[in-house]
Amino acid sequence: MEDNIGRWRLFAAALTGSIFFFFSSLSAAQKGPNYTFMHNATTAPDISYYDYIIVGGGTAGCPLAATLSQNYSVLLLERGGSPYGNPNITNLSAFGAALSDTSPTSPSQRFISEDGVINSRARVLGGGSCLNAGFYTRAGTDYVREVGWDGRLVNESYHWVERVVAFEPPMGQWQSAVRDGLLEVGVQPYNGFTYDHIVGTKVGGTIFDRDGHRHTAADLLQYANPTGLTVLLHATVHKVLFRTKGRQRPSAHGVAFRDASGIRHRAYLTNGPRSEIIISSGALGSPQLLMLSGVGPAQHLQAHNITVVLDQPMVGQGMSDNPMNSIFIPSPIPVEVSLIEVVGITGFGSYIEAAGGENFAGGNPRDYGMFSPKIGQLATVPPKERTPEALARAVQLMDSLEDAAFRGGFLLEKIMGPISTGHLELRTRNPNDNPAVTFNYFKETLDLQRCVQGISTIERIIESKSFSRFRYDYMSVPTLLNMTASSPINLLPKHANSSTSLEQFCKDTVMTIWHYHGGCQVGRVVDTDYKVLGVDALRVIDGSTFSYSPGTNPQATVMMLGRYMGVRILGERLDAEESK
Repeated sequence: MEDNIGRWRLFAAALTGSIFFFFSSLSAAQKGPNYTFMHNATTAPDISYYDYIIVGGGTAGCPLAATLSQNYSVLLLERGGSPYGNPNITNLSAFGAALSDTSPTSPSQRFISEDGVINSRARVLGGGSCLNAGFYTRAGTDYVREVGWDGRLVNESYHWVERVVAFEPPMGQWQSAVRDGLLEVGVQPYNGFTYDHIVGTKVGGTIFDRDGHRHTAADLLQYANPTGLTVLLHATVHKVLFRTKGRQRPSAHGVAFRDASGIRHRAYLTNGPRSEIIISSGALGSPQLLMLSGVGPAQHLQAHNITVVLDQPMVGQGMSDNPMNSIFIPSPIPVEVSLIEVVGITGFGSYIEAAGGENFAGGNPRDYGMFSPKIGQLATVPPKERTPEALARAVQLMDSLEDAAFRGGFLLEKIMGPISTGHLELRTRNPNDNPAVTFNYFKETLDLQRCVQGISTIERIIESKSFSRFRYDYMSVPTLLNMTASSPINLLPKHANSSTSLEQFCKDTVMTIWHYHGGCQVGRVVDTDYKVLGVDALRVIDGSTFSYSPGTNPQATVMMLGRYMGVRILGERLDAEESK
């Protein structure tokens, strides 16, 4: 009987969210919805009280806040601004422009890993879904089972997300040729258009609609109960506040944050026994905030003069970033502007994808879009050589190329997992500063082997009959490899043997695909309910809890997780209150 009540609560919560959605305007998302609950943090009171406080209005935080607001008061704190009204976020044709913006108000905050790969983290309501290449695909059923999620609620949560943000891509001639080439070289079977993660070749979803407009996790706030939610923008949380006196375990009870003017505010939990603070600040932000709040490796925290609340040496461990490697193929005929639409899910652990178009959706006729040095793909070069002058030389080299050099596209591969891991540490006590993070690309041999197999598969696609009209006959695959390795997409030291040693090619041309994760992993930092081990009233719900990146792109699963855990938390709390 109790199990049936619990299941009914989950169903009721899901249904409630659906009703709110159908009474909201779909067209508003494209123009920018009139969220009455969204405010600049400068308008916040000095002290406020809520049932739930969520730190981070990103890919997980938005669906989580929308769900919890159905029954309780929720404060969602986002350090960035609104994505609405920014064409660099909204328009597919401007992809890369937001990533290349290094201004203090940019929705993208650049960071350089200790490996030397230049990367980006989101600083905007909607998180990484405002910056990425848009591919939407679910986690595999094996992944869901191994993590221990409820499969039925997972599917319901994916559907809840997809009603707002997921679409079928248009599939032009270039993407169709990639699809046919994958099938020709044996990445079988063909699974058609599907959100599911299945071995073979498929057309995946996209968060860009047919008009080329991006839909983000912020659009999921359409589901929110407007009387139960407060969203504060430009609100930077400096620490989680804990009660420790007279307690066996520290208990989170509030947060301290500053607005854009530097004014300090505090938000506290109401006195309900199940009120919680939930950190959804991403793979860099969540472990960083735990450390700034005194939860982390004691010796490291003490070195930064941070009072230790809980010695937790696993905070910041298990950091991973899926390496991306690609081959550029100049085309004798025009190629449609497209981001990721087709994927080949191989049996050996590499995912094959493609992006193309005259300017690779970079917004500038002289650009390489997602592969441009302008968005930081400078890879592993010594910091002293990673200078604005070096970047300027790379951009100048692009400007000197003939138009034909910009007609074509990239075939890329991302490895599953990955297995290689690193760690994250604080640089300073300022939450606006990037922490120091090491990913250790290709540290594990299997990761490098998967890259080599992926590049080998791409070589065969390039040589396939299906792809023949999009390549020059006189350009051999070794020529394309050497051209890619020596091109200005990064400033790596060049090796003459890149075309003969695919291992060297993988190392020389490594880039990020922005799928970094870890730092607050399940079983290490949080339990299977995402509660932080060793403290009370605190959870972490986002990609920092992952040990492997789900699917070929994690954003669908991160959005699903926000909804999934919101429904779980509602169901648990409603059941507990009813049983009193």
